[in-house]
Amino acid sequence: MEKAFSDRLKEGPKTPPIAVLVGMRPVSFGKGEAVFELKADRRHHNPMGTVHGGILCDLADAAMGYAFASTLESGESFTTLELKINFLRPVFDAKLTASAKVAHRGKTVGMVECDITNEEGKLVARASSTCSVLRGDAAKGR
Repeated sequence: MEKAFSDRLKEGPKTPPIAVLVGMRPVSFGKGEAVFELKADRRHHNPMGTVHGGILCDLADAAMGYAFASTLESGESFTTLELKINFLRPVFDAKLTASAKVAHRGKTVGMVECDITNEEGKLVARASSTCSVLRGDAAKGR
């Protein structure tokens, strides 16, 4: 039987395939927090010449997912119910840091917040995510 995500996570962090595709990497995670980094460049640009919003959303989603996952108990997994992001300044070529923190962890629902900053420490985007904790059959294979 396949292990729940919480149990697989205890075996050590693994870089998810989407992180490889986008070019981001997990820096740290645990105790309801996570940090991911991305060196954004021209390959991440939209037709207007700035980093595509979807890339920023992927970066925030990855950090928030790891932050929430670090709160899971044995046999639990989760799914994202809602994700919101505000884009606050354009990004061209920059090293970005996504810092996520669980704001609320209930028995069935949680909320995670994430700030994306550039190498100057300026806020580029702010995101939030609502997560649903899965157990039993709902957690199998996730």
